[in-house]
Amino acid sequence: MTRVTSYAAATRAAVRAARPPAPEAPRPRLSWRGWLAVLTVTAFGGLLRFWNLGRPSTLVFDETYYVKQGWSMIEAGYELAWKGKGDEVDPLWNRGDTNVFLTTPDFVVHPPVGKWMIGLGEWIFGPTNPFGWRFASAVVGTLSILMIILIARRLFGSTLLGLTAGLLLSVDGQHFVHSRTGLLDVFVMFWALAAFGCLLIDRDVGRRRLALRAASEFADREQVTTDSWSWWLGVRWWRLAGAVCLGLCAGTKWSGLYFALVFGLMIVFWDMGARRAVGLRHWFAGSVLWNAVSGAAMLVVAFATYLLSWTGWFLSSDAYNRNWAAEHPGEGLTFLPSALRSLAYYHQQMWEFNIDLDATHPYEANPWSWIVLGRPTAFYYESAKAGERGCDVDACSQAITALGNPLIWWGATLGIAVLLFHWALRRDWRAGAVLAGLTAGYLPWFQYQDRTIFNFYTVAFTPWVVLTVVYVLGLILGRTSDSARRRRNGAWIAGALVLLAVLCFWFFVPVYTAQLIPQPSWSDRMWLRSWI
Repeated sequence: MTRVTSYAAATRAAVRAARPPAPEAPRPRLSWRGWLAVLTVTAFGGLLRFWNLGRPSTLVFDETYYVKQGWSMIEAGYELAWKGKGDEVDPLWNRGDTNVFLTTPDFVVHPPVGKWMIGLGEWIFGPTNPFGWRFASAVVGTLSILMIILIARRLFGSTLLGLTAGLLLSVDGQHFVHSRTGLLDVFVMFWALAAFGCLLIDRDVGRRRLALRAASEFADREQVTTDSWSWWLGVRWWRLAGAVCLGLCAGTKWSGLYFALVFGLMIVFWDMGARRAVGLRHWFAGSVLWNAVSGAAMLVVAFATYLLSWTGWFLSSDAYNRNWAAEHPGEGLTFLPSALRSLAYYHQQMWEFNIDLDATHPYEANPWSWIVLGRPTAFYYESAKAGERGCDVDACSQAITALGNPLIWWGATLGIAVLLFHWALRRDWRAGAVLAGLTAGYLPWFQYQDRTIFNFYTVAFTPWVVLTVVYVLGLILGRTSDSARRRRNGAWIAGALVLLAVLCFWFFVPVYTAQLIPQPSWSDRMWLRSWI
């Protein structure tokens, strides 16, 4: 075969060949001004989340479970049972009395990662401090803004679109409320987004290695090696980092397993596309072989990470079901060591509870309504009459409603159709990547039509809702090859939409943060009857 005499020329030829069918935008380096803009948007979102974080000073919604469980993780290494029901011990906790635990373990239905993270904030600031209850949520909420800026910038090749993604995530109500509440779902979102970012970096690293390997093997795209199926691209460290994040995601809630499954398929398709685009004859076989190897490594790392999150349970002598295997010889998965056999049985019980949960709740919501904000979850609501708690009108309301920004979510509902079009018909991998996050976080819930589920679960895939909007905004802005008039008009339209989203968030802030407002003002913010 004819060789290119210059290695640099060969590299350039291979890189050109390695590009996918859909054009990829360049990824310029961030200047100090760029970093300043990134950190400014992150700080803006962080200030919103930490502002009056301790209000209200009482447990709200499911904080009754996870705040107490977080502290018992710090105290005992596992979840302790309470000295009564929630409505009996919550007033004690709200007054600063943490002596609400028995010495016996409690049966819980979610893994420990999120509770460890909540407990860390309580350990730093004290379990009687509402700021401490919510500190970890505010931290990961703020960090996720930074991550989505960098992710969107890498995904779309635009610092402007990256900053737009960060700003929109900052002003989304669902993300905002969860970042100020001690619940688990914000940690599912955080670790899933971190995994997505790691895999995006791995995609770039893998394609760069593939291009360099191709440059050393052949110069012309039509000239391929006969053993190209055996091309190994080295240890995929960013994939392993993503596996750690996915293990922590599933270690917060089992719904994180869906992100692991979908993202696993996503990276296989990415690798197939890269090997095929560079001109390898055995692109399918090579992808299957080496993704099976790296997939097995990722599975081992993710599973080991998940097991490590149960360290407190393993080190204890009296955690829930810790001694089940010793008390039930010959039962369960007998080939496993005693501790793992006990944990496996515990997981069986957790699975049965989660699958069979069908208790009625006034705020349960079918997933068909989630994307259009059909039935948001009220985390907190208190009414006051004139003269009570500073109310100076006939009636006042205080509310925390986990309601996504309507401009963002309703826009994303339309944007999903745009993603599908560009992924299926224009083969744009970026649209497929955003759809992967939506698919992993959203679609699995449709199989649980009879289970009690809530709209607030949507925070897990809120970043991809934002990325959907940003993708469409990028189309509105246009290409660099478009006329100046076209790009100017696109900038005005996109800028106006982002401004409207910011103003919409500002309008809803009182019902996101339990501000005392006149009851008619609260009603003005309940745009749909189903929101009440």
